[in-house]
Amino acid sequence: MARAFRWLMPHPFLTLLLAIGWTMLQNDISAGMVVFGIILGILIPWGTSVWWPDTPNRFSLLKMIPYSLMVMWDIMVANVQVAWIVISVPNSKLKPAWIVIPLDLVEPEAITLLAGTITLTPGTVSCDLSDGGHSLLVHVLHTDDPDAERDTIKARYEARLKEIFS
Repeated sequence: MARAFRWLMPHPFLTLLLAIGWTMLQNDISAGMVVFGIILGILIPWGTSVWWPDTPNRFSLLKMIPYSLMVMWDIMVANVQVAWIVISVPNSKLKPAWIVIPLDLVEPEAITLLAGTITLTPGTVSCDLSDGGHSLLVHVLHTDDPDAERDTIKARYEARLKEIFS
């Protein structure tokens, strides 16, 4: 039974997320749109499952929720900070920096989440991952201390992602 369920819904969490996302994107919620969202939630992961790598062995959804809330907060704060930099700092006084962040993460999903988190936060963008996946190249819009930025990213994001994926 479990094998048949896994064949029908290879990624149940993604199925739920897609169904809820589809329903939320509609102007009005109706039974037909909920059913269509569930159908999409089943068909999309099922149709694309052959291209997916193995799922991570360990993943804590309960730890992911506070991480997501923290990232949303950081995005809002960074929006204000970047707006202030754009308004108040002349181009000649900007101090952009390239920062190499050595990674302790080994799971590709965790590294992808870290790179996505950095890119989603205004003022920073993930630019490159080393061949072995041991370091991440990040561009920062304005910083006085690149080492402090690196340490903040490692402590605030990478350490939490290690907990989520361990």
